[in-house]
Amino acid sequence: MSRPVLDIGLGVRHGGREWTVAGVEGDTTGGARIWLADKDGDGSLAVFGLAELLGDPGFAMVGGPQRLRVPQMGLLSTVSEAEQWRAFAIEQHVREVETGCPTPGGVGPVKLEFDPASTTLAQREQAKAGELAALGWENVSRATVRRWRTRYHSDGVWGLVRKRRSSTRLERADERVVEALRALLPREALRSRSRGWKKRIRREVQWWLEGRHGEEAVEVPPPSTFNKLLDAVEASLGLKGTVTQRRARAARPSPPFRPTLALRPGELVMLDSTPLDVLVVLDDGVVGRLESTIAVDVATRSMWGVLRPAGSKLTDVAVLLAQMMTPLVMRPGWSAALSMAASVVPHKRLTGVDERLKDAAARPVIMPETVVVDQGKVFISAATRAACE
Repeated sequence: MSRPVLDIGLGVRHGGREWTVAGVEGDTTGGARIWLADKDGDGSLAVFGLAELLGDPGFAMVGGPQRLRVPQMGLLSTVSEAEQWRAFAIEQHVREVETGCPTPGGVGPVKLEFDPASTTLAQREQAKAGELAALGWENVSRATVRRWRTRYHSDGVWGLVRKRRSSTRLERADERVVEALRALLPREALRSRSRGWKKRIRREVQWWLEGRHGEEAVEVPPPSTFNKLLDAVEASLGLKGTVTQRRARAARPSPPFRPTLALRPGELVMLDSTPLDVLVVLDDGVVGRLESTIAVDVATRSMWGVLRPAGSKLTDVAVLLAQMMTPLVMRPGWSAALSMAASVVPHKRLTGVDERLKDAAARPVIMPETVVVDQGKVFISAATRAACE
């Protein structure tokens, strides 16, 4: 994350009022204090803590560089890589329009047509639209650039991603009718379909709704509208095709219709075991296969693993959880680039909390909040639940 630079004389907005930075006291990496002068009043001074000032959602710089956001990697991972790179490219264009420089922090050469000192914001928006049109971008106008700026300030990089529109037919339909179709169609997929099967389904939907909500409580759409809705629900369930294909798809467990998102470390951790196609000689001289028990943190994509002979035990789960919550100490022969001190993590600040982080490797320390497992015997046991607690 890039941090804003507070210089004396810079205008800021805080607490619904505009101020001017009158002084900076203390170390800017720790407990600094910022002196602000009221611009609209009598020029009286007020002092704020740096953390309090930057943590205010209403804080903004007036006429200074915009505060950049951390890309929402959890959300961005739900779209294609091409869409991700497109959003990051638009972010650079938005920066250039607003600050004159596409790189973070406003460091680098500034083109004449994007210089804030000699051009207005409207002129820079128009120049950016013309530049992108010359580069082959389609349907980019000054209004498009203005919408990009609005979305970026509202939702960050995620606001610059093109979202696919969901089926408006399913959204506009009565959710009770859609629920009835989702309940009846998997059973219908197991048999052959004769002419008039949609009429039969419509009658069954009417009976299902009457039994669930009472007579005349829910109105079934007219045949033409109902048939289109039936096709949309059938497509969403993946029940198109031949009888054999429909039967195979109907036998599958219901998948989630929305991607699972995790935005903070430890919010969602997945545990699983898998045998490896490797034969090894164990300590007792017996040749056997290995099994890997792995934990994956969805938000950070970090992985922890335990390698044991086939047959996961409760100790494997307990060791994995302990590894996630314990710093990994650097080992002899490891490169200094693998240490936590060489990473982007605020290492010095963390060593004041836990001395074990002084010589730790750059592996995240995560406290799991929700652990997702399958129906494996070792994972659903009471002992595993006790280890998690």
